[in-house]
Amino acid sequence: MTPMLQREARVVIIGGGIVGCSVAYHLTKLGITDVLLLERRKLTSGTTWHAAGLVRSMLYSANLTRLAQYTVGLYRGLEAETGQATGFRQRGSISVALNPERWEELKRGASMANAFGIPAEAISAARVAELWPLLETRDVVGAIHFPTDGQTNPTDTTMALARGARLGGARLVEDVAVTGILTDRGRAAGVTTQYGPIKAETVVNCAGMWAREVGRWVGVDVPLQACEHFYVVTEPIAGLPSTLPVLRVMDECTYYKEEAGKLLLGCFEPRAKPWAVGGIPDDFCFGELPEDVDHFEPILAAALGRVPALSQIGIRKFFNGPESFTPDQRYLLGEAPFLGGFFVAAGFNSIGIQSAGGAGKALAEWIVERAPPFDLSEVDIRRVMPHQNRQAYLVDRVSEALGLLYAMHWPYRQFETARGVKRSPFFERQRAAGACFGEVAGWERPNWFGAPGTMPRYEYSFGRQNWFPAAAAEAKAAREAVALFDLSSFYKLQIHGPDAEALLQRLSAGDVGGPVGTARYTLWLNEKGGIETDLTVTRLGEEEFLVVGGAAMSVRDRAWLERHRGAARIQVDDMTSANAVLGVVGPLSRALLERVSDADFSNAAFPFATAQQVSIGYATALAIRLSYAGDLGWELYIASEQAAGAWDALVGAGAEFGLTLAGMHALDSLRLERGFRHWGHDIGSDDTPLEAGLGFCVADDKAVPFVGREALLARRGQPLSRRLVSLLLDDAAPLLYHDEPIWRDGRRVGRVSSGAYGHTLGGAVALGWVEDEAGIDADWVEGGRFEVEVALERHPAKASLKPFFDPAGLRQRG
Repeated sequence: MTPMLQREARVVIIGGGIVGCSVAYHLTKLGITDVLLLERRKLTSGTTWHAAGLVRSMLYSANLTRLAQYTVGLYRGLEAETGQATGFRQRGSISVALNPERWEELKRGASMANAFGIPAEAISAARVAELWPLLETRDVVGAIHFPTDGQTNPTDTTMALARGARLGGARLVEDVAVTGILTDRGRAAGVTTQYGPIKAETVVNCAGMWAREVGRWVGVDVPLQACEHFYVVTEPIAGLPSTLPVLRVMDECTYYKEEAGKLLLGCFEPRAKPWAVGGIPDDFCFGELPEDVDHFEPILAAALGRVPALSQIGIRKFFNGPESFTPDQRYLLGEAPFLGGFFVAAGFNSIGIQSAGGAGKALAEWIVERAPPFDLSEVDIRRVMPHQNRQAYLVDRVSEALGLLYAMHWPYRQFETARGVKRSPFFERQRAAGACFGEVAGWERPNWFGAPGTMPRYEYSFGRQNWFPAAAAEAKAAREAVALFDLSSFYKLQIHGPDAEALLQRLSAGDVGGPVGTARYTLWLNEKGGIETDLTVTRLGEEEFLVVGGAAMSVRDRAWLERHRGAARIQVDDMTSANAVLGVVGPLSRALLERVSDADFSNAAFPFATAQQVSIGYATALAIRLSYAGDLGWELYIASEQAAGAWDALVGAGAEFGLTLAGMHALDSLRLERGFRHWGHDIGSDDTPLEAGLGFCVADDKAVPFVGREALLARRGQPLSRRLVSLLLDDAAPLLYHDEPIWRDGRRVGRVSSGAYGHTLGGAVALGWVEDEAGIDADWVEGGRFEVEVALERHPAKASLKPFFDPAGLRQRG
């Protein structure tokens, strides 16, 4: 029977899984009642119906934990609100460690939970046995108990959200397949179905496993791949407590939960099996995949030893069903970067039930306000690179990424698959010199250089990893002699035209309209005064500018530029591949450059924050006197075809000056010593320049008002209740990474945003956010007794509003 479909709606949602229903529900809560959800088959029939239904209170960042906490609260009250049972039970969860390394990871995770305000208690093996009496605990080193975690029935919870959406005025229609997306002047304008077109202001892609294909209809990259996911359900177990917490034994790749007197045993095996690589069958609905006992057998064998009762009972159900996974294990949320009005919520990496409540609420607010409710950059679809949506890449990377969900979450862990996508002109020379490469946004970048004759490979741990001495030597060279960094992964946009200056002045908080040859570090802000990105703008001519930013920001920043350009008469050329970049850093960098160039690099002839065309050997380079290491240095922008020759000239002359090839680990240490911020770690769209200690980047009085100016002016002169501070541990032994709690005078006041070992300073150095409602100033920071919590132990630390290395910035200006 042909359904009676409206021909227009304010919002059309594609997909009737738990995420699509959550988005519809939350839109109605915001007063948007003209919502139409279209499901190709039946609600929950893709992945939702067979999910395990685990609901955690904490995810891997503060803001995603904020969404997770909302989900727990939503599910707790959803049945009372809608009258539809959900099966939600807040029984808690336990994660156990079978070795010291995992125990260190879990304790660090518990400290992170404390930083986020989530209860997390370290418990003994004996206590684990009390809470989970079926478990073999003789080899359990320790465990963390999360009392606020829970579980729910995925289908019932979805139906409750659907009922809530309908009660709010939304219409949910089954058995209607969307066949295309309508667009008009760069915006989504509706959908097509087998029953005709439907116009809409906003289209939301919640199509689950099909979301990648839906995105491809309109050229939007939604990189995800379905993989087989396995679990078994036992026969009923006599006397099985109905109050068992969810149990995770990640060293054996398993999780367990009680389900109506039975046990469900699921896994995230080390190597996943991609499914439907050539496309999902059209008739797939409530589908199960063939059993693969051989693939599951190693998991089951470990489970029989961990829960001996399993050997005495039968298996009622061996389940294999598909779930979608993304290349970086984080889901995809938000408005497509270059198609306005087209939103995505997909790729939930087996935590769709856990994430649906918070993600649905956040996306609904994003749709209404046309901006995220808070910083969601970790899951923002604008982080996606085009190469990640290629099928070959997805199959290789997702096969590894799924397996890493329960693997050790080592600091600096590198993906091993789908590598070599982007290589700078220096790659082969670096490999020959012993580089160990890491990958960011597809770029292969040296993270460190091994000693001659050694194999440069990571040996992971939570302590000093095998590359620590190499990075120390590289950092020392940057402080005492000269170091050479490959910065080619920077994105580079050349913007020219009669309106180029006006547009960049409107976007930039700082004044970027100086004389030709001026280079400025600046910020692009949102209307709330939060930092959308940080970058450098160099004036190359009266109507020509070079905009340079981090590799991972290329899509996001370009989308922000396009969103605000309006009718500006400009042309934007992406020069990222056309130019390689070398960073020459250290007190002897000037002497080295003068040896290979006929230019004058003296302070008088080449001041800080200026740019000039120079020769480097036989090559021509745009030299910009800036350095992310916080020392004397230049960035050299060289045409890719001349880059290798410039490298050879520098390296050939470098021995006299103690030139050392250096990688990203050393650079991260150096920038933290100098207190330089990293967008996405230390600063983001919720943080203002005033709070972040970047007020010097703001030109309130420039002729062109910039985006976010009014919001900043409203805060001028008011006490700051949040500040970003530098931290240095007194004890040289502990290491800091991120999200460790910060304590002041015995009270938790914040968390580390990023940390590394400061080789110049002789201890772990970090940046971190602290809060106090009464206001934070230098007296508050200097007058407190600070500690940083690492793996549930507190360590004394110094705190400062200024960096610990060269606080006045004299070295880079010398």
